[in-house]
Amino acid sequence: MITIIAAISENNALGKDNNLLWHLPDDFKRFKKVTLGHHVIMGRKTFESIGKKALPKRTNIIITHQQSYDASCIVLADSLKRALRIAKTDPNPYILGGGTIYREAIKIADRLDLTIVHNEFEADTFFPEIDPDIWKEVSREFHSKDEKHKYDFSFVMYERKGVK
Repeated sequence: MITIIAAISENNALGKDNNLLWHLPDDFKRFKKVTLGHHVIMGRKTFESIGKKALPKRTNIIITHQQSYDASCIVLADSLKRALRIAKTDPNPYILGGGTIYREAIKIADRLDLTIVHNEFEADTFFPEIDPDIWKEVSREFHSKDEKHKYDFSFVMYERKGVK
């Protein structure tokens, strides 16, 4: 089971200038809970956007073509295909982005685990369109904005049609 996990806006915005566009503490808590103990796969720019530090208690696989890339506590891969081979012992590796990795991974992923921020944002990086002929929404959990969350948001799970 290959899962893409992402937080996106209603216009599929992911980020701008290698930064997130919102701060949702409950999304971070959920992200940590579901990815803990798993292999997490991300591109180099995404890794650098989180401070060039490995996410604890997860096997961090960074996709980069820079063979001499220097960062501790991570595993390097030169492609998504190789990263998934490295993660083959994990029954559910998570793909964390960024935009280029998501565009490639959505073609092979089994599940999309999305936080949808109920707003539109100006961005330079976007999540690919979710084709309803390929993806079926299987769950949705709405959260209202509050003192810690500036925007309404929903946790939405999609599964590839035909996958059980």
